[in-house]
Amino acid sequence: MAGREKRRSAAALDGDEQRLRRRQEEAALLLGRIRGLVRWVVEEVAAGRSPSIVLHRYRNYCSAADASPPSPCGCSYDAPVGTDVLTLLHKDCHTSRLNVLLRVLLVVQQLLQQNKHCSKRDIYYMYPSIFVEVAVVDRAINDICILFKCSRHNLNVVPVVKGLVMGWIRFVEGEKKVYCIKNVNAAFSIPVSIEAIKDVVSVAHYILVVEKETVFQRLANDKFCERNRCIVITGRGYPDIPTRRFLRYLVEQLHLPAYCLVDSDPYGFDILATYKFGSLQLAYDANLLRVPDIRWLGVFTSDFEGFCLPDCCLLHLSPEDRRKAESILSRCYLHKEAPEWRLELEAMLQKGVKFEIEALSASSISFLSDKYIPQKIKQGRHI
Repeated sequence: MAGREKRRSAAALDGDEQRLRRRQEEAALLLGRIRGLVRWVVEEVAAGRSPSIVLHRYRNYCSAADASPPSPCGCSYDAPVGTDVLTLLHKDCHTSRLNVLLRVLLVVQQLLQQNKHCSKRDIYYMYPSIFVEVAVVDRAINDICILFKCSRHNLNVVPVVKGLVMGWIRFVEGEKKVYCIKNVNAAFSIPVSIEAIKDVVSVAHYILVVEKETVFQRLANDKFCERNRCIVITGRGYPDIPTRRFLRYLVEQLHLPAYCLVDSDPYGFDILATYKFGSLQLAYDANLLRVPDIRWLGVFTSDFEGFCLPDCCLLHLSPEDRRKAESILSRCYLHKEAPEWRLELEAMLQKGVKFEIEALSASSISFLSDKYIPQKIKQGRHI
């Protein structure tokens, strides 16, 4: 027995060392490519020429109007749909975009050389008069990822993590042990880097993703995980990259079904769609961030009548809500990949009403955790 344990420990150590060595090799290769590009730009400018950089454009969805004949939908999770050419030849917005890209690239080069990490806000404050706002840095980081066919974590630019996890799972993040399983109702921060995770162990039967922290805390107070073998995650609204990567990682590693619970309104639906299809801003990386098999558990427009909620829980859709819903309904993936989801959103728009997950508490404070979620999962009432 002791011999088998030693062999398993040795194998795990070897695997960790191999992953570390692979990451180091990838970082060295990326650093070499960045140096080569910067050197080329300097040489072009010194020779009196205007360097041009070609960037692919990606999109993971288009509108239904764009996708109709004679212009068939060309959206793909890994194929570009066009190109942008950034050059110093013309004094326009592209000049500024190329200038910003090169400055951010120099910072990334320094991070990789020194094996350090920083946030995009750190980068912004290095040249605030040039970058103007953090969103400009954010776009440059996207441009760099597209240019070098990599993800943000490869650049050593780390995000501020806002996601939370609790439930029947334990893992090691770098040198830190995250043992949610010792107190399954306690909240832990989502790991910053998936690459730092190892030794994942879970006895959960499924993963539940909830839109809001208030619902997450409701489940924690009701000891939901203690009574249901599951893992609960929240992105606290629109999920950040670490939350989406962590969810994708758990689904792939643990082979567990994932269910998503969001408000019955257009913004809740958009959050749900971000988990399943990815976001347009990060379309180039959507295939690595999305969870294609995530299931929509609720809340549905039909749940209002199905669970006999009082009329005071209903709110009318605002003009902004309607515009948001109509915009989402035009996305091609709802027609190609999720027609049942589209029907639910159409029903919401037709009835002109919305309500929050917390409205289910009108029946009883613990109705959500005692009845709604367990029954829906057991009876397969999800789409």
